Amino acid sequence: MIAALFHNRSLKRRLVGASIAALACATAIVWHGATSEASSAAPSAPELKLVKTVAVKTSARADARVAIGEIRPRRESDLGFRVSGKLVERIAEIGSTVSKGDVLARIEDQDYRNRLRSAEADVAAAQAVMAEASAGESRIGALLRKGYATRANYDATLKNLRSAQAKLQSANIAFEMARDQLGYTELHADFDGIVTATGAEAGQSVNVGQMVIRVADPEARDAVFSIAEAVLSNAPHGARPPEVTVSLLSNPAIATAGTIREIAPVADAATRTFQVKVTLQNAPREMRFGSSVAGRVDATGKPVVVLPGSALFDKEGKPAVWVVTAASAVELKPVTVKRYETDRVVVSDGLSEGDIVVTAGVNRLREHEKVRTIEGEAK
Repeated sequence: MIAALFHNRSLKRRLVGASIAALACATAIVWHGATSEASSAAPSAPELKLVKTVAVKTSARADARVAIGEIRPRRESDLGFRVSGKLVERIAEIGSTVSKGDVLARIEDQDYRNRLRSAEADVAAAQAVMAEASAGESRIGALLRKGYATRANYDATLKNLRSAQAKLQSANIAFEMARDQLGYTELHADFDGIVTATGAEAGQSVNVGQMVIRVADPEARDAVFSIAEAVLSNAPHGARPPEVTVSLLSNPAIATAGTIREIAPVADAATRTFQVKVTLQNAPREMRFGSSVAGRVDATGKPVVVLPGSALFDKEGKPAVWVVTAASAVELKPVTVKRYETDRVVVSDGLSEGDIVVTAGVNRLREHEKVRTIEGEAK
């Protein structure tokens, strides 16, 4: 009985050992097969990045520029008195039509009349002194020629005559000045025009040069625009100024042609824009002073390339684009941007007809990296 039990235990040990050996053998076979399969498989090629591209097409694109401005008089003067005083009458009102030489306003002239009378009396006194000195010079001169007077006496008489002449001349000049100042108490129109503003009312004291009435010539009108510096810098140097089409904002059907006559040499301190004045040809009557207008310039520039904004890449602070070479590799190419638009850029230099430009995925690329391409702009 005990022998059978020992016999059965050794049988169990042999069975367990055989099972473990079989399991280890099977595991080794599976591991060896997997290792052989993995070692026999060829290494896979790296996956190429997929990018969207577009072929470059140059075109002479019409360059249309639109600016908003207003109608202003080409000739406008702030009229003021050349002497100070109390304004007693202002004849012209805003909107009044005046002709050259018309009296527009007057100041109190009593003081200036008194000055004129005083100057007139000074002239009369100087004339009397002049007559006396002239007669004395004649007498002493005759005596000197006969030998009855000395040369010293004659020289003193001649000195008095010349002094009297200078005083008479000075008195005449003062008289003319007093007469002119009396005339300056009336403000006259220098040209035919329309009154656009007033700066003083009757009873008010005005100083020399203070604006009392502003007169503008209604026949000569300008359209005035504020233009950004970038627009002016892109204009060809020395080129003939383009023709500008000016139309009313309230009614675009009312339009006329104009030519640029003046560009401000200095930018506005607040807006950093340059004032451009356009002379209107046969301006319609509806284009009154202060009317809002739109100015449009249509010009055909040199061939340019229009790309989506997503194609632009920054290279050391300068614009560039990725170009796909014949070997399906990408290279970074600097470009010159003529203008930035809402979702596009206009490139004026740096690209050639037929170049393949990457339009999507530009930030994931490296120099000379191979890519797969698909045509189409970035959305």
